[in-house]
Amino acid sequence: MSTVVIIGSQWGDEGKGKIVDIYTEYAEDVVRFQGGNNAGHTLVVGNETTVMHIIPSGILHPGKRCLIGNGVVLDPQVFFQEAEKLKAKGYFQNDAQLMIDPAVHIIMPYHRTIDVAREKMAGQRKIGTTGRGIGPAYEDKVGRRGIRLGDLIHPERFAEKLREALPEKNFLLEKFLGEPPLDEAAIFDEYRLYGEKLRKFLGNTAKVLHDSIAAGNNILLEGAQGTLLDIDHGTYPFVTSSSTVAGGACTGTGIGPCSIDAVIGISKAYVTRVGEGPFPTELKDETGELLRREGHEYGATTGRPRRTGWLDMVALRKAVQLNGLTGLALTKLDVLNSLATIRICSAYRCDGKLLSEFPTEIGVLQRCEPVFEEVPGWQCDIRAVTDLEQLPPASRDFISKVEKMSGCPVVLVSVGPRRDQTIQISNPFRSKG
Repeated sequence: MSTVVIIGSQWGDEGKGKIVDIYTEYAEDVVRFQGGNNAGHTLVVGNETTVMHIIPSGILHPGKRCLIGNGVVLDPQVFFQEAEKLKAKGYFQNDAQLMIDPAVHIIMPYHRTIDVAREKMAGQRKIGTTGRGIGPAYEDKVGRRGIRLGDLIHPERFAEKLREALPEKNFLLEKFLGEPPLDEAAIFDEYRLYGEKLRKFLGNTAKVLHDSIAAGNNILLEGAQGTLLDIDHGTYPFVTSSSTVAGGACTGTGIGPCSIDAVIGISKAYVTRVGEGPFPTELKDETGELLRREGHEYGATTGRPRRTGWLDMVALRKAVQLNGLTGLALTKLDVLNSLATIRICSAYRCDGKLLSEFPTEIGVLQRCEPVFEEVPGWQCDIRAVTDLEQLPPASRDFISKVEKMSGCPVVLVSVGPRRDQTIQISNPFRSKG
């Protein structure tokens, strides 16, 4: 048995959906442990593309048990829209395939309204949120005034909590953000029905996972966003509102750290970022546009064009350390196919000093300039390659350089969006006896 955590090693959008989909084949349980519908996991099965926002990516595999852990914030409206689309495509035909923990916090209409209004008021100082209410929902969770799924399924308890919360939210909306107030009765009527429909998915996911570990099952823990968006360790304040690093898999599911056997970090062969915040290797030229075009770099949740840049090994080394990565999955190597020369950031230069470690202060990071190493490109199509030895020497050298500079082995290489466009070098679920 193995318990494997999948996390993003950059600013999110690294291709976690595809990697989770591949590893789901070897797992009995697939668990989402943090974030909300601000994340978009894109999966390509055959010629069909499916974008997941809140339901675990493992749902595309019949017979796999999928769980939404306590660390997630759930928008019921988005959840049911996503479920309907999946069912229409022939997936998720059995509701018993999915379980949601009662401690999951519910994203309410006022969370979304406040999120959008704050960004509007901030103007040029905006963070660049998705406007999905994720941050305000986590604020209420930490402030101990949130509404959880366990509350939502009990109308009287839900009504009491809503009655306590809404006056403060309406005061903020009207008096500070200049938005109209929300109607308590309308919210109650809508969300009471959500509670009734969600009741059948309710279950103690921590207990289920403990029993699954004891039974010797393989478990896959799926994170959203990326390491550099972590609320504690990311480029604060330009971060998300949850713990995106491997430690969040423990707090977001109730699994102890000693139960985790492997942590696989997903890294693109370049870097992207959505929203505001420092981005040392960002490209604002034709090469950056090429990466965006060839990599289809547009947000799966918002549709926003992603900022693109060269692979940043300073940031990647930080991700290796913070997560205790046991392996890297290198994605979108094929996007670099046409480049004669590829750059890799090996260090930063700030105020005349050379930095090999990722700065903890945002002000320092904003002044950093990348120090690049250049490597030759392979200038051929690698999308049909299925074995590491079949790759051109230049692309194998690129992979070796990533391993050497990060201090972490590459265990998987993605050369295209489909399941079959994948080179598995070693499998974390097969590495344990």
